[in-house]
Amino acid sequence: MTTLQRTLYDYFGFDQFREGQQHTIEQLLQGQSSLAVFPTGSGKSLCYQLTATQLAHLTLVISPLIALMHDQLAFLQSKGIASASLDSTQSKEESQQVMQQVRNGEIKILMISVERFKNERFRRFIQGVPISMLVVDEAHCISEWGHNFRPDYLKLPQYQQELQIPLVLLLTATATRRVQKDMALKFQIAPENIVQTGFYRQNLDIDLITAQGQDKQALLRQVLNDTQGAGIVYVTQQKTADDLAASLQQSGYSAVSYHAGLGNEVRAAIQNDFMAGQTRIIVATIAFGMGIDKSDIRFVVHYDLPKSIENYSQEIGRAGRDGLPSRCVMLASLEGLHVLENFVYGDTPEPHAIQTLLQEMADNTVHGEWETQAYGLSQLTNIRALPLKTLLVQLELAGAIVPRYSYYSDVKLKWNQSLEQIAQSLSAEHHTTLQKVAQQTHFKKVWGVPDFERLHQQGIERGMALSLLEHLADRDLIALETKGLTEVYGVQVEKLTPVLAEELQAYVTQKETSEIERIATMIRFFELGRCLNHNLARYFGDQQAPEQCGHCSVCRGEVLTLKQQEDDTSLDDLNTDLQGAKLWLLQKLPSEQVTPVLLARFMAGLTQPVFTKLKARQQPSFAKYENVAYKTLLNQAEKL
Repeated sequence: MTTLQRTLYDYFGFDQFREGQQHTIEQLLQGQSSLAVFPTGSGKSLCYQLTATQLAHLTLVISPLIALMHDQLAFLQSKGIASASLDSTQSKEESQQVMQQVRNGEIKILMISVERFKNERFRRFIQGVPISMLVVDEAHCISEWGHNFRPDYLKLPQYQQELQIPLVLLLTATATRRVQKDMALKFQIAPENIVQTGFYRQNLDIDLITAQGQDKQALLRQVLNDTQGAGIVYVTQQKTADDLAASLQQSGYSAVSYHAGLGNEVRAAIQNDFMAGQTRIIVATIAFGMGIDKSDIRFVVHYDLPKSIENYSQEIGRAGRDGLPSRCVMLASLEGLHVLENFVYGDTPEPHAIQTLLQEMADNTVHGEWETQAYGLSQLTNIRALPLKTLLVQLELAGAIVPRYSYYSDVKLKWNQSLEQIAQSLSAEHHTTLQKVAQQTHFKKVWGVPDFERLHQQGIERGMALSLLEHLADRDLIALETKGLTEVYGVQVEKLTPVLAEELQAYVTQKETSEIERIATMIRFFELGRCLNHNLARYFGDQQAPEQCGHCSVCRGEVLTLKQQEDDTSLDDLNTDLQGAKLWLLQKLPSEQVTPVLLARFMAGLTQPVFTKLKARQQPSFAKYENVAYKTLLNQAEKL
């Protein structure tokens, strides 16, 4: 038994490594940053869990979902490995305790979301902690060419350098060769340190059933009746999830809907019932899945088209993790194609919106600094939250802006003890700061608001005052409340040029094109006449899968053909509705904002900040044409 196998047995009770694990761990222990591409459910997490036990300092893990963190923490704690997370479900006392344990070196693994770096207090804390390794779970979120792209992930290479973390491990189940290269480049991981294991899973039966012009619910019931055990039915929209789950319940099935529109507690309860085997079927949007570590899911049905091949692969990968035969069924039709495409079209900022963003920065930069709050900026520019975040990150990468710090515009405090008692517990140098903060805090009754402007004039910087208040709050000597997160950026106003606006526009347009192309690639993929399992493995760079698996619908001689639906929309009706919508919008907005794009989005029912503000949903023609191709709507709007 090698030393590494002995460690594996001592900590985890496992006799042997799974494919790829030992190779990855050995690289890391030799000080080589690595990228591990293993299929869903094949033990990626063990690569960092075991390595962390052998490193001198903290391992910091970036994880995209709280549920995922909690599952992994429960596992680590059951193995006696000191680990913790900092997340939004914790009380202030709990976070403070975790931070103290990390400072004392009592914690080996700390899990956080990438957004935690925006927290002033967290950044100050983590800068004082020696870190041995940075782990990025679901690392494809880093790549603009991958799915589930999250702009904040683009900043991780920068954080790694700032915190001087010597070692990085990236983990993902779904990354094409292009995405792998992109990720490795961003973290300077050598090509030979990319470990990819076989993608093919012989226990998954892939079945594409044509559902065009058929009763989809009847087809679904047939699949459910032919299949034993628990499973997930994926749909595109929240409304479909609710309607379909209700219909199945009426037919006597144990089914519940799950989507982002439900409260956190409701979602947690649904998930727990499913994990415990009390609910058989979850009808869900893509909000359900990451972090669902249930090994005996016997079927995954795609009732609607998935968003991309990557999403499809990730979703069917949740079936049969125990290695037993499981069914992956798609009820294939192009019915929901326009809805999928519209999600993409609704995200692309218009040229005038990008100009408004740059103008807002130029006009409101004072002494080289610009302050903003996400919600207000989204309302002002009419750019959705995610694309707005992406633009700000692109502006950072172009060197036009630099994030300086973020602060809460509303800070309130109250004394839990008398000033004398608080002062006694402080060192002499903090006394003066405390006195000045106390003098410059205006109390209404119990709660007071510090005047940071006046403190600044007296030589006490905001960060210094906040640091002291946080220290006092950590020790429960005061109560501190903060809200209204304000981001402060350093801005090079001379770089906010028309040329930069054009570059940003080209970037978002190119992203739109590549997302629409991704959907088209997926449709072509489902219609191929070659083994589906083989093609899926090849798409992710695995050349080892058998040419014919014998357990997919193509191998059984059933090749799918998807027919484009005839668009029977009456253009006269559409034009009448467009005229009405245009008149209504012109009463509410400046004429230069009422563009053909805005009208097309109105007809397709694509949420935009301006529509939320105007309560556009209450208008009869809003979303009336959501099943019509966006290009058709845009063409007609342009003719107006």
